[in-house]
Amino acid sequence: MNRVVVHYHEIALKRGNRPAFVHRLVDNIGRTLRGTGVRRVRALPGRIVINLAPRGDWPEISRRLQWVFGIANYSLSWRAERTLDDITAKALAAIDGQQFVSFAVRTKRGDKGFPVPSPEVSRLVGTAVQAQSRAAVDLENPALTIRIEIVRDEAFVAVERLRGPGGLPVGSSGRVLVLLSGGIDSPVAAYRMMRRGCAVEFVHFHGAPYQDRTSREKVAELVRLLTRSQFHSRLHLVTFGDIQRQIVTQIQRPYRVVLYRRMMVRIAEALARSLDIPALVTGESLGQVASQTLSNLTTVEEATALPLLRPLIGMDKAEITAQAQQIGTFEISIQPDQDCCQLFVPKHPSTRMSVAEAREAERPLDIPALLQQALEGTTVQEATFPSQPT
Repeated sequence: MNRVVVHYHEIALKRGNRPAFVHRLVDNIGRTLRGTGVRRVRALPGRIVINLAPRGDWPEISRRLQWVFGIANYSLSWRAERTLDDITAKALAAIDGQQFVSFAVRTKRGDKGFPVPSPEVSRLVGTAVQAQSRAAVDLENPALTIRIEIVRDEAFVAVERLRGPGGLPVGSSGRVLVLLSGGIDSPVAAYRMMRRGCAVEFVHFHGAPYQDRTSREKVAELVRLLTRSQFHSRLHLVTFGDIQRQIVTQIQRPYRVVLYRRMMVRIAEALARSLDIPALVTGESLGQVASQTLSNLTTVEEATALPLLRPLIGMDKAEITAQAQQIGTFEISIQPDQDCCQLFVPKHPSTRMSVAEAREAERPLDIPALLQQALEGTTVQEATFPSQPT
């Protein structure tokens, strides 16, 4: 077995733009698999083929392909010449040593110039497989499926198909800035935007000097994990504790949480504009907490002129938690930390604050000065995948 055959699904629907998406996916696969024993990644009609070196690390290759958005499925495959004899020989080699009670052969001719129709290829190969294995043919629910793909200059035979993460290749849909809190929700929001093809930068608001480094350390770990899907990430760390203190001294208790969030999106917008990023992303879910009522979400969004995307808006906590567990962020997110969202928070925050009320409440604040203070106190950390040698 010396090839991996990758299939995409959503990209195939892009018609005139398909080559650009395929090119991006080929590039992303190549970058992801650096150091694993891959010789070449090339695009063929309807599929991508990965040529492996003799010592290619298949378990690691398979693990990393699970992080490449745009992949529908992939298979470790035998390469065969475009002859029935060689295709049959590779199919018999593929099942050698395997035990199965039933099987099916599925053939696809990517090149219709191959003279033997797909059903006939399946029948002839199936006859040879049955003679060697003594297994029954079961076209409805086989214990083993042998997949044959015939393309212009070669053919591929595989006996296992693994599911990929789907979506679009990262980098094909532009860039966004994700407000990353370190809780369960916002890492899932970042993941879902990556899956839609967005390259993500992160901004985290921390409570220094009134809180310790635990929230910063946790979000850095989350960013490192998410970076495996986009190769390079920047995490912008905004010192927010003193800004919160200034809001506390001038704003009534029930309004503080909404005004914190309005200030956060203003800072995020200023940062995004400096980076030429056209949209912000949050992990908000409608009705989950007091600041995420429809009224308060509208009031927070009014503070920025950039689009504010909320990929989790219609999900409940159980759905978000399940996805966090699936993608590996949950165990990091539940680690205890000192989060600025817990700093100077009133017991009974307002659940219905209008835009007019927010503007009136903010009048005592010197918002331009607070923005300048935040941007001047922002530091940047970077993460790469695969990790660069030291």
